[in-house]
Amino acid sequence: MEAVLLISFLSVAALSCDSGPTGDLSPWGTLPSPNLPSWIDSTGINQWDTDARQNVVPYTGKVRKYNFDIRREYAAPDGVNKSVILINDQYPGPLIEADWGDTITVTVTNNIDVGTEEGVTLHWHGLTQKNTPWMDGVPGVSQCPIVPGGSFTYTFQADQFGSSWYHSHYSAQYNDGLFGPIVIHGPVQSGYDYDFDLGPVMISEYTHTSYYESLKLLFDSPPEFPNVDNNLINGKGALDCQSNCDGGAGLAKFNFTSGKTHRLRLINTGMTANQKFSIDGHELTVIANDFVPVQPYKTNVVTLGVGQRTDVIVEGTGEPSGVYWMRSDIDMDCLNMTSTIPNATAIIYYEEADLSAIPTTTAASWSSNACSNDPLESTVPYYLQTPPATPAITQELQIALMPNASGAFLMYVNNVSTRVNYDNSILLDAKAAISSSSLDPELNIYDFGSNSSVRMVVYNTWGQQHPMHLHGHNFWVLAEGKGTWDGTVTNPSNPQRRDTQLMRPGSTDTPSYIVLEWEMNNPGVWPMHCHMSTHVSGGLVINILEQPSSISHMNIPKTISQTCKDWAYFAGHDYVDQIDSGV
Repeated sequence: MEAVLLISFLSVAALSCDSGPTGDLSPWGTLPSPNLPSWIDSTGINQWDTDARQNVVPYTGKVRKYNFDIRREYAAPDGVNKSVILINDQYPGPLIEADWGDTITVTVTNNIDVGTEEGVTLHWHGLTQKNTPWMDGVPGVSQCPIVPGGSFTYTFQADQFGSSWYHSHYSAQYNDGLFGPIVIHGPVQSGYDYDFDLGPVMISEYTHTSYYESLKLLFDSPPEFPNVDNNLINGKGALDCQSNCDGGAGLAKFNFTSGKTHRLRLINTGMTANQKFSIDGHELTVIANDFVPVQPYKTNVVTLGVGQRTDVIVEGTGEPSGVYWMRSDIDMDCLNMTSTIPNATAIIYYEEADLSAIPTTTAASWSSNACSNDPLESTVPYYLQTPPATPAITQELQIALMPNASGAFLMYVNNVSTRVNYDNSILLDAKAAISSSSLDPELNIYDFGSNSSVRMVVYNTWGQQHPMHLHGHNFWVLAEGKGTWDGTVTNPSNPQRRDTQLMRPGSTDTPSYIVLEWEMNNPGVWPMHCHMSTHVSGGLVINILEQPSSISHMNIPKTISQTCKDWAYFAGHDYVDQIDSGV
C-alpha cells in the first residue's frame, strides 16, 4: 500500500489594503534560516547514484500530498499595496518537497473570484510528466483552465531531482505572484556534500502594474513598456515611497555558519530580466543547472535567465560575527524596460553577528556577457549522456518581432504568432486522432510523428535574449553563437543538458542561434517557448506533437475533458478577455 503524507503549510494571514509590513507573507528569507533535509525518507538512497548514471527514475511508492487555495488579496511585498495572488496566504507560494521517485499530488482550488474572475493552471517547471502529459498544466494544450470556484488535482511523479518551481501558465498571471518553489531530494556529486541546505532563493523583478495592465500597454500601438519598480529576493524588498505604502517587507535574511558549507537553490522566477547573483566576499561552487547536476566549477557571479535554476555551495569563509550582502542585479543591458530599483539585496548574518547590523561589504564585478549563460565548455553534466550521432529529424525555427494587422507588435516563430484556445486541449484532439494539419494554424503545432530524436536549430532575429524552455524533456545544448551555425558541437560526447537555455540577442543581418537536441521518448504535446512572460504572451511558443500514435492509446483521465466542459460553460456565461497567446 502506498504511504500517503499530508504536508501542512505555515499559514499566514492575508493582508488588506490598510495592512502593515508584509515580511511574514512567506517563511523564505526569514530568520532562523531553514535547513532542509538531505532526503525525506532514506529508503533506496543507496541506489540513487546508480539510477542517475543509468538515467532510470526510481519508484518509491510514497505520495506527497498538498492542497493549494489560490486567491487574490492586497499585499505589499516591497511597501506598495497591490492586488497579488496568494497560495495558502503566502507570497511566494509554499514549498513542494519530495524525494526523487515519489508521487506528488496537488489539489488546486481557484478562489480568484473577487473583481475580475480568472482561470488558473499550474505548471511544474522541469518535471517531464512522463506517462502523465495531461498533468503539465498548460491551458489549451494539456487541459483547459480551472474555473473560478473550481478544483483540480494534479498527480505526477517527481521524475527529476534538484531545484525548481511551479507557476501559473494562464496568460502572464504568475507575474502577480502565482508561483512557488519545488525541491526534489536526490543524489549529490561525490565530495560535494554540504552542512546546511538553506532552501530556495527566488529572484524576481517586480512591477506595481498588474500583469493584465502590463499586457495592455505592450499590445498598444505603439507599445509601451511598463517600468520595473523593484527587484525581490524571496518576495521581499525595500522601497522608499511617498504614498500608498505600508512599510514594506524589508529584506530577506539568511544565516551562515563559519567554517561550514551552505547549499543555495537559486531560481529566477521573474518576468523578463536576466539576473546576476553574487555574495560579497564569497565564491560560489556551481553543482547543478536546472535539474541537471554538473561537474562542479567555481564562479563569483551566476547568470540566471527567467525560468533557470542554479544550485550552488558556498563555504562559510567569514568570521563568526560577519555580516555580508547577498545581491541579485538585473542586467540592464538585456532589458528593454526602465527600472527604479534594479539591484536586489538580502543580508547574510553569521552565527555571532549583530542582527541589527547593516553590511558594508563590496560587490563582485560582472559583465553582461552578451546576455548569455556561462560558456558551454564550463557546464559539463556530471552524469554522462551522449546524443545520437545523427538526429532522426532536424527542424529550423526563426524568431522575429513583427506588427500584426492591427499594428500590435507580436512575436512570431516561422511566421506564426501562437494563440491557444482555452475551450479545448490539443492533447485531447491528439487522443481523438484528429490530424494536426486540420487544427487552427495559430496553435503552431509541429508534428514530429514517430521520429526517435529531433535537432532544433533556432535563430533569433530580434535584439533581445530569449530563455528558451522545453516542456517534457531536458535537451542537449549542442551549440550557441551568432551568425549561421557551422555544425560544430561543443563537448559532443556529453553536452550541456537542461530545460531552459539563454539565446543571445540577434538581428536580421546577424541572427543569434542555439542548437538543441532531445530524444522523442515522451509521448505528449510539449510547448517550447521563451520564458520571458512578455514574449510568450506575445506568441513566442510552438507546440510539439510527440508520438501521436501512442497518445491515441493513452488513458487520459476524464477530469481533463471535464476542465474543458466547465470552462466552456463558464466562458459562455462570463466574458473572458484572452488578451494574449493564452500561455
